Amino acid sequence: MERIVCVVIGYVFGLLQSGYLYGRTKNMDIRQYGSGNAGSTNVLRVMGKKAGLIVFCGDFFKAVLAMCLARALFKGNPSLDLLALYAGFGVTLGHNFPFYLGFKGGKGIASMAGIMTAMDYRITLTCLVIFAIVVGLTRYVSLGSILISIAFFAELVIFGKMGSYALAPAAMPEFFVLAGVLMCMAVWRHRANIKRLLSGTENKVGAKKK
Repeated sequence: MERIVCVVIGYVFGLLQSGYLYGRTKNMDIRQYGSGNAGSTNVLRVMGKKAGLIVFCGDFFKAVLAMCLARALFKGNPSLDLLALYAGFGVTLGHNFPFYLGFKGGKGIASMAGIMTAMDYRITLTCLVIFAIVVGLTRYVSLGSILISIAFFAELVIFGKMGSYALAPAAMPEFFVLAGVLMCMAVWRHRANIKRLLSGTENKVGAKKK
């Protein structure tokens, strides 16, 4: 029951579509521009750096707040970090598939950054370095996003096996599976980007959309 409650909490937070809501303040539906995505990368490309940062922060903090709320509600649970991750999973679902927007939302990377931060600062720092290097060298935001999604999963498994998280022994496999689902969801949401990366037609940050 606790898992369901955490997913629902996360989904409600995830419904706060920062990109869509910010676009509406400018009398535009961001989903009708650029890549058609409601996430911060498309907002950055279409509306500029300030808009991209505002939207990123909105999507980032909704994940952090949802996970903090889950921890506060179920404080003392032997698998508290698993419940927090379920809340993060709910945020990703709400962000990617908002029911009131026809299930057409973002790709969940800004929200994943929030999940990382709420879960383990070490993962956040590592992924930040990976993202900065990859995007700095290639100018492909999508490639950086895919790689940090994979790194997030790998590090969560490593630190989990080291006993870094509040997890009952029996809950550890479930924790790893949930982290794997989050990684796969992020990669799957970038499937069109992957095709363009392989064909050499992917858009680079700072360049006009083709």
